[in-house]
Amino acid sequence: MKVAFVSLGCAKNLVNTEQMMALTRAAGHTVTGEPEGADIAVLNTCGFIDSAKSEAIQNILELAALKDQGKLGKLLVTGCLSQRYQDELTKEMPEVDGVMGTGSYTDIVSALEELAAGGHPRRFGDISRTDEDGERLVTTPSYTAFLKIAEGCDNRCAFCIIPYLRGRYRSRTMEALLEEAKALADRGVKELIVIAQDITRYGIDLYHKQMLGELLNELCKLPFHWIRLHYLYPDILGDDLIEVIARQPKIVKYIDIPLQHSNDRILKAMNRHTTNAQIRALLGKLRERIPGVVLRTSLICGLPGEGEAEFEELCQFLRESAIERAGIFQFSPEEGTPAAEMEDQVDPDVAQRRVELLVELQSRVMDHWNEQRLGETMEVLCEGFDPDMGCYAGRTYADSVDVDNHVYFTAAGLIPAGEFVNVRITGTQDGDLTGEIEE
Repeated sequence: MKVAFVSLGCAKNLVNTEQMMALTRAAGHTVTGEPEGADIAVLNTCGFIDSAKSEAIQNILELAALKDQGKLGKLLVTGCLSQRYQDELTKEMPEVDGVMGTGSYTDIVSALEELAAGGHPRRFGDISRTDEDGERLVTTPSYTAFLKIAEGCDNRCAFCIIPYLRGRYRSRTMEALLEEAKALADRGVKELIVIAQDITRYGIDLYHKQMLGELLNELCKLPFHWIRLHYLYPDILGDDLIEVIARQPKIVKYIDIPLQHSNDRILKAMNRHTTNAQIRALLGKLRERIPGVVLRTSLICGLPGEGEAEFEELCQFLRESAIERAGIFQFSPEEGTPAAEMEDQVDPDVAQRRVELLVELQSRVMDHWNEQRLGETMEVLCEGFDPDMGCYAGRTYADSVDVDNHVYFTAAGLIPAGEFVNVRITGTQDGDLTGEIEE
């Protein structure tokens, strides 16, 4: 069969898609990323918040249109949306021929074969007992790859549905991770992005202690140029791990810490395990111990009970902390989470306005950081020639893939994608940096 895969949502979901692709190809089927002309399309969905659900439904409708036109055979929906809406999805969207949850990625081949035989597969295994060590068909550019070190989450933030969709936190073994990382290095990967819902807790379930520092030390022995970290939770980001990040030159000095808010009452309502004072102390320590560190975070506006005073405190925190990168999100009341049932729900229009104000404030912080780079020479990972800009595009250590900005630069000769080059920063443009290569 010819099987097309479409992956939505986060990088962790992409890794699951890559595992399904590898299993499908190993079973003798043809794997493609183009649904048109395929016997079966597999849509691996996100169901985290309303916008992600809307995107997934839109993709289902687009694939259903291909079916109606005779350009696609069957449609199998997998991932978080199908896990969350196991019955509703097939009842309300008859275009969907089969569904699989987040506990059943390794059942992909049997599900495809059942579909081909005219059946309607439903696979919903134990979401806390998944196999994360299988082969992958890596789909990212040859120079960049993700290494998922754990699945699930035990943090149980009041607003978050992920533990209900992905199960309890479970680390992969050090041996399996190093074997996979070595294979990626052997393939020429230069930027390894270490991911999990919370990488800080790596190893606690398996080894009864935090093991991220030890894992990073071993990864740094492999021939990667950059090792990037997503996400480090603030409550257990301790001195030993900070020391590893500061000491190892391959680990980029870019720390992604989801803080969500700064007001103590809102943090408590969120079931977060830090206070404003602890967050400020941690950020101060990071800046002191890791010179040139760039911080990234995510913040939520409009959690139930957030009044003008709490929002103003968040604004003041962002002004004073000068966090260089921030994703600002409007609270989404996800059914099944404690926050959805809280009193004092904030009017969505008010919450949206707060998001806009915080985005405006954050853009000024980022513009200030960019202006300070003028005249500097920065190492840039070239991602190829951008025909719209008429020059090359790349990223510095301060910019992660898909979530941050770019550097646009000129060069006299051909620069292959995946090459590291030195670029002298000469300007800024809509949040991006511009410059010219130093020969």
